[in-house]
Amino acid sequence: MDTAIRKARMEDIKPIYGLLKHFGEKGLLLGRSLSSLYEQLRDFEVCEISIGDDARVVGVCALHICWENLAEIRSLAIAEEWQGKGVGTRLIESSLAEAKRLGINRVFTLTYQPSFFRRLEFRDIDKNELPHKVWSDCLHCPKFPDCNEEALIWEQQPGAVS
Repeated sequence: MDTAIRKARMEDIKPIYGLLKHFGEKGLLLGRSLSSLYEQLRDFEVCEISIGDDARVVGVCALHICWENLAEIRSLAIAEEWQGKGVGTRLIESSLAEAKRLGINRVFTLTYQPSFFRRLEFRDIDKNELPHKVWSDCLHCPKFPDCNEEALIWEQQPGAVS
């Protein structure tokens, strides 16, 4: 069995949609429409497992650029049978590597799983410290304005080598 983290492709949209819908229905993340997934395909990476000739998407994560030096990790979803096996960590590490490659030194997330992100060097931040532009998705959430997600941020000093 092989696992690979790679950029999402068109054939991944429906498996991504299924994962996000599953966790969205549980109230654990904001689900996405198929049209938004097609529009934002370039933001997504997937974890694919291959067993012989059979391949399946078991995890997804998006890095969405918000501002000059700010991006958001969103839509992190791992199939339940693959949770706790490092898939989420690998997806986040890949997204942070892409942010670094793009010259983005600040990456935030809004999450119900803050301890997971703290282990990956994210720190707590007050939501009010984030630009208002980041709240555009929140307006479509059924929990708005009474959201209890926590905001965390990862920051790398400009010019730092990792």
